[in-house]
Amino acid sequence: MGFVKLDLPCPKSSAVVHSADPEPRWTLDDLLTELNSLERQLGPPVPLKQADWDYSERKETGGSGNKPFVMCVSDDDIAGSESDDDRSVVTGKRFSCNDIYLSESEESDDEMHTQATESHLLYKRSMEEGILFELEREHQLKVKAEVRSKLAELEAYQKTEIERSVSAMAQVEKYTETRREMDKRLDKQYQRKIAEVLDKHLSAIQRDHEQRSQIEERRIRDDAALEEAKRKEKALHEEKVRQERAKAEAEAKMKAEKLAEAQKKALEDAAERAAKEAAEKEAARTREKAAAEVAQKGAMEQKWATGAETTSEVKAGNLISKDECTIVPKNVQLPGVKVLAAEAALKVEANRLKIYNEVAEKIHLLAQKDIDRCERRITKYVNQIAGIIENVRAKAQALINVIKDPACPPSISILLFSKKVVSLCGNPVGSFDRTAFACSHVILLVTSQIPVTMDFVLAEFHKACIYTVPKHLQSSNPALGTREYLKMIGYREEDGKIESSQSYLNRVRSYMKLYAALIQTEVEGIRNPHGLKEGWAWLAMFLNALPANEYTAAALESFLKMAGFALFRRYKSQFLKILDVISRSFLPALKKRDQNKGDIALGLEQYLDEKMYLKEPEGWRLQTTSLSREWK
Repeated sequence: MGFVKLDLPCPKSSAVVHSADPEPRWTLDDLLTELNSLERQLGPPVPLKQADWDYSERKETGGSGNKPFVMCVSDDDIAGSESDDDRSVVTGKRFSCNDIYLSESEESDDEMHTQATESHLLYKRSMEEGILFELEREHQLKVKAEVRSKLAELEAYQKTEIERSVSAMAQVEKYTETRREMDKRLDKQYQRKIAEVLDKHLSAIQRDHEQRSQIEERRIRDDAALEEAKRKEKALHEEKVRQERAKAEAEAKMKAEKLAEAQKKALEDAAERAAKEAAEKEAARTREKAAAEVAQKGAMEQKWATGAETTSEVKAGNLISKDECTIVPKNVQLPGVKVLAAEAALKVEANRLKIYNEVAEKIHLLAQKDIDRCERRITKYVNQIAGIIENVRAKAQALINVIKDPACPPSISILLFSKKVVSLCGNPVGSFDRTAFACSHVILLVTSQIPVTMDFVLAEFHKACIYTVPKHLQSSNPALGTREYLKMIGYREEDGKIESSQSYLNRVRSYMKLYAALIQTEVEGIRNPHGLKEGWAWLAMFLNALPANEYTAAALESFLKMAGFALFRRYKSQFLKILDVISRSFLPALKKRDQNKGDIALGLEQYLDEKMYLKEPEGWRLQTTSLSREWK
């Protein structure tokens, strides 16, 4: 490694080297700048081996590597030689790095500085090293002073900024409070204005409501006056009719009294003849009754020969008494026709039809105009019945008001209502099951206010469909034409043509569905006078008295599909016995009789096999709200 001659920038008249005073204002940065310029003159540094840095080893061995830095001073500076050109090189003080301990341990800068300071204190160094050390220390003190000054300035600036921030926050809070007070005042003004406007609006609404109320009251008074006038006019007309009728009855009574005297004698003479003829007729009737009982007994034995065990099970279940299950043959409109029904059912039917016919005979005594008006109103409300609870209650109340309207006698209104509600089965539209339950609710609600309504409705059922009694007309006279027999059991004739069997069976199914819905309808707080008990009796009488054919099978299937669920919930095992009777007796008899009409028996078999009585029939639960309203 070579040496570089370093000339100190000092006066050449100096006698000794250590008295040489470099630039007194030099700093450590100036020294580093000078060293950097020397490195640029020497070129790129040569990498040193580890041995080159081992100064302690070189010192011991006396190697030349112990002189990393040599300062050359001219002879003029040392001895004040007179010759400027002849300068000898004097070996300067060597800067030795042997005292610096180099290690790879992680020591802090403070520890290294402390070691350097201790090395300077323990070992004697040259003047140049002392000068450099002093310069470095002065530089550090200067830097520390500058740092302290800068920190003091920053602290002062921070305090100033804090004071400014506090002042700004105080101003913001003051502005916010002022703004809040202003907003409160504005809110009070706005609320006052809104209250004034609302008061004016409510006053206008109240005035408008009062005006409408006055108009409505005047209209009600006018309608009441008009109704009162009509009522008085009708009362006068009825009084006039009554007087005319009384006068006619008095005249007829006088004529009757005159004729009574003339006929009294003739009646006495005819009494003897009538008594003789009555005795002969009674003897003939006794003979006919005996022959009919013999024929009936034979038919019963043949009919239930295969199902004796099943029939005994039905009676053992206390379904109906023996007397009520008797098949009663009676003559009807044409000779040769037998009525197959329970005697109790026929008695109840006769009583209901008697009340119904008494009212029906009075219709011609009323003005056709009043009847048409009442019928139109009833038709309107009945056609609007839907399977929604609110609708059912509204229509029931409207129908009750129509029936109680004095413009038409209540009995006539009830008759018209029963006709209309049962006529819905004549032409069922869409899903009639849901409509059937809604109609049954309306019938029960009307009956709760007007109890006789149920008898009229049931009488209308009996007139429209004989299987609601239940009864069946059986023709035993070959001379009786098929056309007359079909009309007797309920077939309709239009334009001289009898309707098809399918059309008739569909209508029978609709009547039975409405009847079955009626017997199971329950409304909270209202007793059904024709409830499940009557439906249970109907089913027992039906199976014990009616034969198995396509008509009775259609009626039974429709009844079970609508009422089977409710009957099973009420009677459980007893109802299962009824189904067993149908499976083992009624269905085989039906298949044997109608071999070419297997589809009629298929419905009953499907009902029994799939246990459809475990499922609620469609429409059994009325809807609480309208679906269209929910979508809106």
